[in-house]
Amino acid sequence: MFTIIGGDGKEYGPVTLEQIREWIAAGRANLDTKAKPAGSSDDWKRLGDLPEFNGNPTPPRLDSPYVPPEPMPATARTVEVVTADRGLRLVAVLLDGLVTSICALPGLFSLGTGFLGIVLAASRGQPPDLSAIDAGQMLLGFALLGSATFALAIVQIVMISTRGQTIGKRIVGIRIVRCSTGALPGFVHGWLLRSCLIGIIGLVPVAGSIFSLVDICFIFGANRRCIHDLMADTKVVKV
Repeated sequence: MFTIIGGDGKEYGPVTLEQIREWIAAGRANLDTKAKPAGSSDDWKRLGDLPEFNGNPTPPRLDSPYVPPEPMPATARTVEVVTADRGLRLVAVLLDGLVTSICALPGLFSLGTGFLGIVLAASRGQPPDLSAIDAGQMLLGFALLGSATFALAIVQIVMISTRGQTIGKRIVGIRIVRCSTGALPGFVHGWLLRSCLIGIIGLVPVAGSIFSLVDICFIFGANRRCIHDLMADTKVVKV
């Protein structure tokens, strides 16, 4: 399978070897057409320089009348990549936060007001009132909260790794892709480098908070890529 650059300067593919030979025979491509194996990071080469074509390529039919190029098959067309708006990215983040909150509600309700009182007392520097705490109810609440958080995290990681989308990004119609290739980011670039590593850095006292703030501010740059996008070689585009 190959990707080629058409006469209009756009990329088309992946297409089979046989399809390219048919295009050459029909005069829609020639040995000077730029191409490379689909999904490869190799440099573009002339078809005539590729082993598949420099041995015994199918010559163009010079005696046949000119036939206007037909539209590329739907499977071979390249959709124009448009960088996602900052507003769409913000809405996606808010939706992901909303989904997280909804998943946490059963656990929080189970913990009850007694646990909330302990949290509020601790934030005020007051001794907590443990008499209002039911140990069994608290264990159930933490179990529900932990299982819901873990399950949602797994769903989000799988979606990012396989689709380049979180739940929020899918709802608003945007996707994470590799900046250098336009391919889906996968587990390493989509989550490990883009989310996990950034989260760990954010946990560093003081410096982590500053980093997180600067990371967000980078979205206002011309290319709309945050620091985590630069580190993971990703960008967010419209689907």
